[in-house]
Amino acid sequence: MILDGLAVSGMGCVVLLGEETGCDPLPYLKVKKSRKFMGRQDDMAVVATGRALACAGLAETAQGERTGLYLAVGYIPFEARDIDPVLQASLDADGGFDMRRFAAEGYQRGNPLLTFRCLPNMPAYHISANFDVQGPYVVLYPGVGQAYQALEEAAAALHANEIDRALVVGVAHQRNFLVEHQLRRLAPAGTEPDLAALGDAAGCLVLERAGDAALRGARDRARSLSFALGYAQDPAPLFDPLGAASLPVALSQAAAGVLIHEARHGDGLWAQSRWEVA
Repeated sequence: MILDGLAVSGMGCVVLLGEETGCDPLPYLKVKKSRKFMGRQDDMAVVATGRALACAGLAETAQGERTGLYLAVGYIPFEARDIDPVLQASLDADGGFDMRRFAAEGYQRGNPLLTFRCLPNMPAYHISANFDVQGPYVVLYPGVGQAYQALEEAAAALHANEIDRALVVGVAHQRNFLVEHQLRRLAPAGTEPDLAALGDAAGCLVLERAGDAALRGARDRARSLSFALGYAQDPAPLFDPLGAASLPVALSQAAAGVLIHEARHGDGLWAQSRWEVA
């Protein structure tokens, strides 16, 4: 099995539900001014990573070239209040979309910083810059299946001795009109997703070779008992309120014992894993 001989030495997560609107990444930022370039998914990814490194006893350790980053990012988020001015300035006299007006005026109504806050690779940048991660990286998009693939890539790099430590991160900003629209589109015919259950979330796992973790006195917080990833005959997705963050969040929040996690995304990927959590 791909995860044999590996241990999760650190776990951390952020989950925002209901009226919760954000978390504070400032304590982890090397350059405080970079906060203005960060969206919610960037905030959550940085905080979850900081918590996981602290959990692993690595809060004060510069990661360097022997730490890799393996990240799954959820659907691109966008708020209606940010796109409405662009749309309004792009309509013709009859209320229809006018490409000429959009090109001449409409696109200029958008906040230029929004691009930085929405791009799927920006969480990877902020994690790398603030925790000195200089090793290989993988950024996958947009679902739980891709989070499993990120974990698989991290395990392969550890077994190949390309790295000594992997940060496996999943993050999803789900509570916004664009992602909610996409989830409605993906729902099986005749069904409606439970949008009220959606959460914005990020989780991070610090994955190491078990022997290396033991040598530095790290606690073995979780080990994989089984791992399966493939394509399901039934492509109908399982609704997951935390999206790409589901697996690392589930592990971070699990009580001691055996955790079983299963996911099936709209792209047909099916995944299941069993974990012994200390």
